[in-house]
Amino acid sequence: MLFPRTAAEAIAPQVPAGNGLVVPPAAPWGIGGQSAGAAPAGLDIPGAPALLPRALAALQQHHARLAERDVIGIVDFSMPSREPRFHLVDIAGGRVLSTHLVSHGKGSDPANSGWVERLSNRMGSEASCSGAFLTGPTYVGKHGRSRRLLGLDPENSLASERGIVIHAASYVDAGLAAAQGRIGRSQGCFAVSQDEIGRVLAALGPGRLLFAAR
Repeated sequence: MLFPRTAAEAIAPQVPAGNGLVVPPAAPWGIGGQSAGAAPAGLDIPGAPALLPRALAALQQHHARLAERDVIGIVDFSMPSREPRFHLVDIAGGRVLSTHLVSHGKGSDPANSGWVERLSNRMGSEASCSGAFLTGPTYVGKHGRSRRLLGLDPENSLASERGIVIHAASYVDAGLAAAQGRIGRSQGCFAVSQDEIGRVLAALGPGRLLFAAR
């Protein structure tokens, strides 16, 4: 395993962090001789090679707050919404599990061009925000089964208060992307296809890292 967990980490008690999220206590952690931010040998993310080292650096930076480090999510907001840009990466196995369409916020793309123009952490902005997120528990809301997120960086510190989550939406659809050159926009949430939400939530379970940037 690329990011080994010690036996002490595996059995250490976890501490509730509010909003249903769980934050494990700090523990010693290393990356098996690999330099910080270096990609595992042979691992490549087509279209987003620059984000993998940044995501791995975030994984190391926030290791004390992550209960699991086997699978991470990477969202590349430098790509247009018509392209699959939500990557589920098996760090332990050194491979990309799957890649999905994902929305960005209306406030990030006011002209509805399909491209992210700006990112914001401001309440009421309806924009996407970047940075490292801790995945929390699932719940059933107006979009069905969804997963809560906690922002770990200054640029996404209000994600929980803003209700930024992972959920499904009918406006995230490959046919729609092909027909109009873009998918629909959210209010800042990471919306994925209704057909793929189950797989995304299962692979990116609670206590893991979601990293978004452009």
